[in-house]
Amino acid sequence: MPITIKNLNPKKTAVLVIDMENDFVKEGAPMYTPMGNKFVKPLSVFLDTCRQQGMMIIYTTHVHRKSGIDMGAFGQLWEPIGSQTGLVDGTPGIEIYPDIAPKGDEIVIKKHRYSAFVGTDLELILRTCHIETLAITGVCTEICCLSTARDAMFNGYDVAFLSDLTGTLEYPDLGFGKVPAEEMHRITLMNIAMTTAQVMTSAEFLKIQRRA
Repeated sequence: MPITIKNLNPKKTAVLVIDMENDFVKEGAPMYTPMGNKFVKPLSVFLDTCRQQGMMIIYTTHVHRKSGIDMGAFGQLWEPIGSQTGLVDGTPGIEIYPDIAPKGDEIVIKKHRYSAFVGTDLELILRTCHIETLAITGVCTEICCLSTARDAMFNGYDVAFLSDLTGTLEYPDLGFGKVPAEEMHRITLMNIAMTTAQVMTSAEFLKIQRRA
């Protein structure tokens, strides 16, 4: 039976903006994700609406130290990480894309793994702020967004996964044929809806009944 979020308290809701950093979003970047670039403008509008309603906005940026000491298997899985041409701490590439940059004192969490909960203080922040509901946006759908959504569900949060404000990249042929980004996104959304969170559009999220 699919998860359904019947209502939410904006003051106890946080929007997670997953890895919308230059190295993923800026055209021509080492780990460029076209789907992420396409929803920058609607994401900006959505975030402003959520701010006006009193929701918390939290950003994550995936980074690795120049020493490579925190890479683990990522150096093998992702060539730009292994060659240190992407996601290097202290470089412009790990900064949040300017069009959706944090405002005021909004938090940016540096993470070294797919899930924003692993090795960070995200859980501490959420518990301290009495957050109950999380909305997931960003890249990539089946990697960092899914990993974060699943850990959030494991930790007892109501999770809304926004289908129009998440996206991924094309998969090369690794023995199973190429997979277009849109197809990977669609299949992952199906998986998430069955196992992890309520999948909805950003417009549907904003229509969820509010409560104090």
